[in-house]
Formats: sequence, C-alpha cells, structure tokens
Amino acid sequence: MFPEAHQITAIAGAWGPLDGAPRLVAERENAVYAVRLADGRQGALRLHRPGYRSRAEITAELRWTDALAAIGLPCPRPLACADGALMPETEPCASMVSWLEGTAPQPDTALTAAHAHAVGLLLRQLHDSADSLPLPAFPGVGWTFETLLGPEPRMGRFWENPALSARDQSLLKQTAEALPRALEKSPLARMGLIHADPLRENMMLCATGLHLIDFDDCGTGVRGYDLGTALVQTVEAPGLEDRISALCDGYGLPDIQKDLPGFILLRALASCGWAMTRLPQHDPRVRHYADRACALAQSWSG
Repeated sequence: MFPEAHQITAIAGAWGPLDGAPRLVAERENAVYAVRLADGRQGALRLHRPGYRSRAEITAELRWTDALAAIGLPCPRPLACADGALMPETEPCASMVSWLEGTAPQPDTALTAAHAHAVGLLLRQLHDSADSLPLPAFPGVGWTFETLLGPEPRMGRFWENPALSARDQSLLKQTAEALPRALEKSPLARMGLIHADPLRENMMLCATGLHLIDFDDCGTGVRGYDLGTALVQTVEAPGLEDRISALCDGYGLPDIQKDLPGFILLRALASCGWAMTRLPQHDPRVRHYADRACALAQSWSG
C-alpha cells in the first residue's frame, strides 16, 4: 500500500536534505516514519492512507494543529517543506509534523483515575482552544449522530459485522435508533472541532506533560465523541465509574457523568464497523469489537 524505501526517502527529501534514512515507527491508518533533517530538526513523516482523507482535509488538519500549538495546546506542529508548502505534490499524500520525545501511556497507566482526569483536562483545553480560533469550516464529512449511526456510517455498517448473530444485529440497530434521541440534549452533544480519535496510542507522555498526537481523524463533530473515545479501551477493566467521574471532573463538567456511557457506546459502535473495513475477517479484534459493542448496548438499554 505504501511506497518502497527509496521512494520514502525521496518524499522526505521535500523537507530538505536528510541525516540518515527515514525509520518506520508505526503503520496503522497512516505509515509514520522518524526523520532527521540535516539542519538538526526531527520530524514524524506521515504517509496518509490512500482514499481516506483528501488533500484539502489534511491541509485543514495541519493548519488547525499549527494554530492550536501556537496558543499552547500540547500537540505536534506541522513542518513546512523546503519550498514553504505544507505538503509536497506526491502520491500518497505526505505531511511532516514535529517529533515529540516521550512514551505512549501504558495500559496500566491508562486505567487510573488520575490519567483519566489528565485526559479530561486535555480534551477541555482542546475544545476551548478550538472554539477560540477564527477558522473556516472544516472540509469533509464530520462526526455527527447521522454520520456515525445513520444508514451509511462513515466507519462501516457496524450491524453487519460478521461476528454478530441475528439477535446481536437487531440489538445494535435498535440501539443506533435510540441513541441520538437519548444524547441530543446532553451538553456533550454540542458540535465543534474535535480530535475524534483520542485513544491511548494517540497520546504521548512527554517531559512537559500529556500531549495529543495523530489528528488524522479530526473534524467537526459532537464533543462527547472525544470523551467516549478516550474511555472505550478501558470499559472492561475494573473502576470504570471512577474513570468516568475523573474524566468528567477534569473536563470541568462533573454533571455529565450520566451521559458518558452513551458516548462510549457511540465509539464502540463505530469501532465495530471499523473492524469490518480495516481488518481481516478472522482477526480476533473483529469479534472483540463486536462483543464489546453488544455488551455496552445491552447495558445501556437496560
């Protein structure tokens, strides 16, 4: 799917002479390479998955994160190419952001209430910062109840996950119909620019604190989707209520605790669809995401 080593080196050269070959550090939605430029700068070169985001959407992401970093949000800043452009004219689309020295939170760290509180603080800072910026409308499809739960969800028709029984499919369809009505009056249903994927692996513990990385999914959406996503990986571990309470307290809205299970479910349904379109059918995660979505739907519906 991605270019060969010599092509990657050529793409990275758009930012200037290199000090060594790019080194692959992650390959999920995008392929990410650690790059050291001859002038001493370090960057994360991202080769964007073909067909997922348009050049206009990626450019909007880079401009947004640059503006966020400029007003103090802890996140990477885009690095301009040698000719001043944010992206070279290559296929696949490529971009580079500043390199962060740090570590991704480990699962045991991510399960603590203290970590959930820090994530709540960071997400509130993100949302407040986004609201303060005079930016044009974000291009592309957003993260609304319709685009997440409608007849053609952007992450995949989750009720068609092959691991689901006919009864499971009916449960998820009924849940998808009821969820927007239940959540639309929540303060977290407010629309705005969101990260849309603040999972554990998209945060970095650096010397200066917790940073958000990988804004590849960012766009306009319901704010609660960010908070639900931040907790979805820990729903099966003990202490979920404590983490919900800590996250909401960090976010500055302790009264929204009752709404969080619905927004966690919103992300679980999206992940159930994502697994179908991104993973081999027999990958164990396909069933895991289906089982998790069903368990959460059953609990939420009572």
